[in-house]
Amino acid sequence: MHVTLLVIRLVLAAVFLVAGAAKLADPTGSRAAATGFGVPAPVAGVVGVLLPLAELCTAGALLPASSARYGALAAAVLLLAFVAAITRSIARGEAPDCHCFGAIHSEPAGARTLARNALLLALAAAVAAVGWGNAGPSAVHWVGQLHGAGLVAAGGGAALLALAALTVAGLLTLLRQNRRLLLRVDELEAHLEGAGPAGPAPTPADHPGLPIGSPAPAFSLAGLYGETITLASLTARDRPLLLLFTDPGCGPCNALLPSIARWQQAHSGELTIAVLTRGSAADYLPKAREHGIAGVLLDAQLEVYSACQAIGTPGAVLVDSRGRIASPVVGGAASIERLIDQALSGAGAAPVLQVPAPAVAVAPGAGDPAPSLELRDGDGDAVSLSDPDRDTLVLFWNPGCGFCARMLPDLLAWERARSADAPRLLVIAAGTLAENRAMGLAGELVLDANFSAGQAFGAAGTPSAVLVDSAGRIASGVAVGAPSVLSLAAGVRG
Repeated sequence: MHVTLLVIRLVLAAVFLVAGAAKLADPTGSRAAATGFGVPAPVAGVVGVLLPLAELCTAGALLPASSARYGALAAAVLLLAFVAAITRSIARGEAPDCHCFGAIHSEPAGARTLARNALLLALAAAVAAVGWGNAGPSAVHWVGQLHGAGLVAAGGGAALLALAALTVAGLLTLLRQNRRLLLRVDELEAHLEGAGPAGPAPTPADHPGLPIGSPAPAFSLAGLYGETITLASLTARDRPLLLLFTDPGCGPCNALLPSIARWQQAHSGELTIAVLTRGSAADYLPKAREHGIAGVLLDAQLEVYSACQAIGTPGAVLVDSRGRIASPVVGGAASIERLIDQALSGAGAAPVLQVPAPAVAVAPGAGDPAPSLELRDGDGDAVSLSDPDRDTLVLFWNPGCGFCARMLPDLLAWERARSADAPRLLVIAAGTLAENRAMGLAGELVLDANFSAGQAFGAAGTPSAVLVDSAGRIASGVAVGAPSVLSLAAGVRG
């Protein structure tokens, strides 16, 4: 029995050692994974460092006989937390990147991830319970027998193993980052070989993508601030949609960032430009803030990229206001700009706005009058954006949004506990009246299937919110994601 306990401890120690070291080698991915499991963005970075350190300490505690039982207990606590977090995500229909082994291996949290962690939890619990009095022999007792050259050799061997592990992790990360570039090079070579030595280089027309007029692939992706953005919400604005595929490690994509910001600002009333990136929120957020880019969607698993049959970045495809493919997949800045011109030239046949164009083209800022919108509740009664006696928290919501569902318990708790001087809640939501009333929110409810009101305020997705003061003026920036919205509700203005 004692030998069996030692073997289990060695297995657990190896798992936690690799997991902790790999997470420390990829702090950006660790931070993004923490955010994906619902950790507030301000503390996700801290969790991304403390968690791998805890895993490494647990691995170390499992090896000596004197601390093995405490190491097994710590392993059981960590694994129980992992199982609970994964179970919660599965129950909500979410699949955040588990980042279980950092840069070495990561996958969307699902049944397989849950089963693996449950098995390890059972092993850790068995060691803690059965071996509390004696968890088996020490795995490092031989270290105490080393002296001089033997001790130096053992230390050098451990250092070499650690260096080898970090090198492998770095190579795997580099290979993943360049996967699409290698595929693109292979395809270009194949085209060039087929065209002959004097043949022309392939153009975007060589990659037609999905058939023109076919339904665009439906998707539901996270935004930079934890909001959920769907194809339906983007096309509901009754204007063409440009899906622009980028990669944070792509040089031409980074060079295109100022142009993307310029296109979004110049054509916001006529064309929706959604930027899809393979990277994490941490990879793209500084760039988006620097250039003023909105509407960024995290396509980390390349699901939409692949479904649209895109090849290489930067690339783009046009989707019409009815959600149908309206162009081939094009690549490169010049082709994307031509595609934008094509979209604008064909967008003038019918009205595309449901709110005044100035309110969409230039979103109001703090101190500006709130947009003039005609809002009516489910009974058809007019609803005012402002209240003469207090501020109004205007919440943009979607009952089908996973991040909204995750936030709902906290929002309900805020409603129950709020003071008399807390802001009035006005919910502007997609979905049906029944779906929204089933959530149990007490605030006034206005349906906005086309997200027109959200666009008028400069909001890009759900959940997001803005504060309107008693005089009908904007009193805050747009708060995006549950932590920011709840902070705004509590009186912390961004």
